[in-house]
Amino acid sequence: MLVSALLTSVGINSGLCVLFFTLKVIPSTGWVKRAWKPSEEDLLSMSGLDAVVFMRIITFSLKVFLFAGVIGIFVLLPVNCSGDQLQDIDFADLLWLTLVLCILLLHSFAICSTIIPVSAGNSVRESVERFFLEYHPSTYLSHMVVHQSSKLPSLIKDAKKLCKRLTHLQSESSQQKHGHVGLFGKKVDLVDHYGKKLEDIEENMRLERSEVSLAAEELRAAFVSFKSRYGAAVAFHMQQSTNPTEWVTELAPEPHDVYWPFFSSTFMKDGFLKLLTFVSEVVTGYLPSLILQLFLTIVPPIMEFLSSIQGYICHSEIEKSACNKVLWFTIWNIFFATVFSGSVLYQVFIFLDPKNIPARLGVAVPAQASFFIAYVVTSGWTSTSSELFRLFPLMWSLIKKPFSCCSDEEFEVPSVPYHREIPRILFFGLLGITYFFLAPLILPFLLVYLCLAYIIYRNQFINVYAPKYETAGKFWPIVHNSMIFSLLLMQAIAFGIFTLKKLSLASTLVIPLPILTLLFNEYCRKRFLPNFIAYPAEVLIKRDREDRHDPNMTEFYENLVTAYQDPALLPIEFSSNPDSLRSPLISSAQVLR
Repeated sequence: MLVSALLTSVGINSGLCVLFFTLKVIPSTGWVKRAWKPSEEDLLSMSGLDAVVFMRIITFSLKVFLFAGVIGIFVLLPVNCSGDQLQDIDFADLLWLTLVLCILLLHSFAICSTIIPVSAGNSVRESVERFFLEYHPSTYLSHMVVHQSSKLPSLIKDAKKLCKRLTHLQSESSQQKHGHVGLFGKKVDLVDHYGKKLEDIEENMRLERSEVSLAAEELRAAFVSFKSRYGAAVAFHMQQSTNPTEWVTELAPEPHDVYWPFFSSTFMKDGFLKLLTFVSEVVTGYLPSLILQLFLTIVPPIMEFLSSIQGYICHSEIEKSACNKVLWFTIWNIFFATVFSGSVLYQVFIFLDPKNIPARLGVAVPAQASFFIAYVVTSGWTSTSSELFRLFPLMWSLIKKPFSCCSDEEFEVPSVPYHREIPRILFFGLLGITYFFLAPLILPFLLVYLCLAYIIYRNQFINVYAPKYETAGKFWPIVHNSMIFSLLLMQAIAFGIFTLKKLSLASTLVIPLPILTLLFNEYCRKRFLPNFIAYPAEVLIKRDREDRHDPNMTEFYENLVTAYQDPALLPIEFSSNPDSLRSPLISSAQVLR
């Protein structure tokens, strides 16, 4: 890429950034101060732990690249400009160790038990109650059996649409409340017409609920609640039956995080789901680059769909899996496809010859430095600045508005699509680490992007987005793995360049770095990864003891008994209480205890 083309790209995108900020600042500049002012504890209380982790990713990247930028701009850049060859550099490549954030996970009083054996003449409910009263008598509190409710979700979806339409019509003028039913139907009062349809749907919902409540509709799965966190942890970690294929347990997600469509399919599909997992990983790696360029914005929804059919029981696991897929899809189809600039088969052939990978990277990566600088400016600066207006949702809403009387945006607060935003930050981190010593000029552009992201996303978390559920900080292992991969890639490129330049001493000094990086990764995996999987007994018992003196625990237990009931089975009257669409099944303070 020519310097003039790069400067043109920087100029255009800088202009767009200034335009977006100007439009946001014209009414008032107070939003910057309000976004900067809240502490991390305030952000945790307002937007949840995932928002704190997201901001930690940005601040972590800022600290790394601020230090790297000082070295790159004031040391490496003058050396590269004044020297003729890399022999002028007399020090080895620097090793950046990943800092691991040890986050205290949210505590749970419940587990999810599947593959429940049922004897003849007994229901699933009776089997669960008898089993846990016998083997966990002191800690067992209650249980909620999952029912087959395949028709109810569609009825509820139709009821919500009609309720939104009625709410929208009631806010319109009297003339707009009358219209034709269909293309050639007679003119009627639309409020009365849709009100009667809503009442009919609610009657069908009541009939369907009565059928679903029968024992014949019970699935062999249940959410089991306990009186203490430690009791739930014991039930989760211990094998419950001599038959390892029965009474399979896992920690229950929070009620809003449960992915209920998972339970509508049979549990005999586990083998098929594992096959889908493998197929989805293959698709993730080998989708053509052309599809990426044309439909890059729909990659996250595609990956989210692939993750949703892998058998996860909660939205947070689906989003975490989608985040992983989008990240590696981006690395393969943007970084490697651009660097090697060939067909998929050519790229695969390169990786089938691992001995020559460092040399090939040493030749190909430096040649694309200007392209990736332009990519950071285009995909980083402009897209992050447009987040102030949520530009794409705004455009889609304007396009859809003439064809729809109401939209979901009028009734629902949006949540952050972490599976789209986190991979973007991590990919820019990979570019910064990879080009740190090859093209230090990329670092100032990255720092500008990270500064924009820091202030803009703090504003969005405080004023725009609201969390629907929590992953309890489980995105951080993805961040750690991405940083380790970036370090190994940087070291491989350095080894390739030093080998091509016949710098034997420099090449020798690089060899220990991947070994040290892998040892550090193994240490973190053993010491810190368990904190994202299980709860420490010390913390669980300490919190349980504190709860004994909490006067609100009685109310909490009452809410816990029904917290894991399928939302489709809850008696919600849409016609009489439209505000129920926005009220949670159980308050966030009670769920996140």
